Amino acid sequence: MSTQEDVKMSQQPSVILATASYDHTIRFWEAKSGRCYRTIQCPDSQVNRLEITPDKRFLAAAGNPHIRLFDVNTNNPQPVMSYESHSNNVMAVGFQCDGNWMYSGSEDGTVKIWDLRAPGCQREYESRAAVNTVVLHPNQTELISGDQNGNIRVWDLTANSCSCELVPEVDTAVRSLTVMWDGSLVVAANNHGTCYVWRLLRGTQTMTEFAPLHKLQAHKGSYILKCLLSPEFCEPHRYLATASSDHTVKIWNVDGFTLEKTLVGHQRWVWDCVFSVDGAYLITASSDATARLWSMSTGEDIRVYQGHHKATICCALHDGAEPSAS
Repeated sequence: MSTQEDVKMSQQPSVILATASYDHTIRFWEAKSGRCYRTIQCPDSQVNRLEITPDKRFLAAAGNPHIRLFDVNTNNPQPVMSYESHSNNVMAVGFQCDGNWMYSGSEDGTVKIWDLRAPGCQREYESRAAVNTVVLHPNQTELISGDQNGNIRVWDLTANSCSCELVPEVDTAVRSLTVMWDGSLVVAANNHGTCYVWRLLRGTQTMTEFAPLHKLQAHKGSYILKCLLSPEFCEPHRYLATASSDHTVKIWNVDGFTLEKTLVGHQRWVWDCVFSVDGAYLITASSDATARLWSMSTGEDIRVYQGHHKATICCALHDGAEPSAS
């Protein structure tokens, strides 16, 4: 390795934290100090969702109607790649575990799959209603989507078809979906402040079956804007975080769905949240134009990220190791 490469490697932050706002900017933050060290302008669209690639090289910003990929480790303000073919707001974006492909869900009613090494959309699934949320099952072969009409659908990537449909509450939008890292649970949060929890069972075929486990009245009379299950390295503790329009984030113990903590500090709606890799911290994004870092052990906010001029609606964090080249 040349000295130049040495320098580049040592400059790469081990923790990548980014937020996006209705002020049409994406900001990168030093997680510990709270200093903003880079701002990307997004003049032609707000950003609805941010996701960092598993190898920490790129940040995907889902906007209207495109997805832009930015280089994390340079100051290049221009996207290195733009994915076009959605015709409305892209509300969900994520990556396969090796970073070979990306998935997205849009208010145009479609779920799409993109090969990162080739231009254009590789596959498209019709949800027939605005898609609010999409998650990839840990088996990497099923996508689960939730839409504005209250439908949850499982898209079997091997069979290339919809293998399962559920409607937990008729005409109640599914805002957010989350799957436990081991594929054992799925949670759907809706516009009535309710979380539906299912055990995921492997059927006789390869298809996943949903067995109802719990109905959680998490935020009565308020929207849940994001629900998120804790990561693998949080074990043996298992938590569910619910971010709400009631300005709070609630942390639930998955064992019995008892309320563990309520995170209070944001002044407006809390749109997004993400756990640190070990589950010891939670980052949140709010309409009060801030993002916050919370200690899961104390429930206190230990850092406020200030700099956006309008609602901060999404955040992304990658503080783990890159996937080993197995």
